[in-house]
Amino acid sequence: MRITALAGGVGGARFVRGLRHHLDATPGLGEAEVTVVANTGDDITLFGLRVSPDVDTLLYTLGGGVEEQQGWGRAEETHRVQAELAAYGALPQWFTLGDRDLGTHIIRSQWLGQGLTPSQVTARLAGRWGLPERRITLLPMTDDPVETHVVVADGEREAAIHFQEWWVRHGASLPAHRFVVAGLDRAAPAPGVLEAVRDADVVLLPPSNPVVSVGIVLGVPGVREALRETAAPVVGVSPLISGRPVRGHADACLRAIGVPESAAGVAGLYEDLLDAWLVDAADADTTLPRARVAVHDEPLLMSDVAAAGRIAAHALRLAEG
Repeated sequence: MRITALAGGVGGARFVRGLRHHLDATPGLGEAEVTVVANTGDDITLFGLRVSPDVDTLLYTLGGGVEEQQGWGRAEETHRVQAELAAYGALPQWFTLGDRDLGTHIIRSQWLGQGLTPSQVTARLAGRWGLPERRITLLPMTDDPVETHVVVADGEREAAIHFQEWWVRHGASLPAHRFVVAGLDRAAPAPGVLEAVRDADVVLLPPSNPVVSVGIVLGVPGVREALRETAAPVVGVSPLISGRPVRGHADACLRAIGVPESAAGVAGLYEDLLDAWLVDAADADTTLPRARVAVHDEPLLMSDVAAAGRIAAHALRLAEG
């Protein structure tokens, strides 16, 4: 079986980890191959280093090195370098880079400077974290530079700030007028991305942010079309329960683009390609024009690896149907 998932950071990483757990524990499914197409639209350059937050969260989570409680960054992290940068007055200080995490950003930036593509760099990083041995292929959505900016009010005028500043520094509390994704219209899918969608037996949309994670991946020219054309069933998992995100600020993102903050509202963003949609019991009244809606038989919360595995298993059962 070939499974492809379009993923953002924490939610996508935990879902894919649960998916792999389920596959490995189920007779006959252990040989299944999982390809993850990762959002790179929230990448940012900090202190001269290229940081790819969603890719790194996927690497650390799937490779067993993530800080579990917060869901991102390295376990047993220290922050001596960041403190030293602060002592020098280096900015910004609102985005925390741990010492272990810095190793990833330094080697990524070095390899990019040597002429490697983001796809080649990601493959090397995935090898360090043992993803190929787990039958997981991690692909960036594109090798082209793409950055998401958020247009907010600045007095009587509008101003655009980097997505990470809006998300991390301001906690998405500044009302967003709209999102501007620089470079997205000119980006080409990274090598293997379209093939992973077209040749899949199942395509999964994890409970990642539908606007600034999965939505950005779908915005890469050719990706949405490939999903429409694939013979594989496309199954999504709602990131909202009773209109509220399990974590993160998906509700603020939906408000910014004028989409209802509901399981049905999110599914509407995928309506042209979705075959089935998995929701929490609190959203059992969700109806969609063309996609089958199913209610998960327990809270739609990835509280641990096993719970995430059960959610992934339900999504696969929907695909079989």
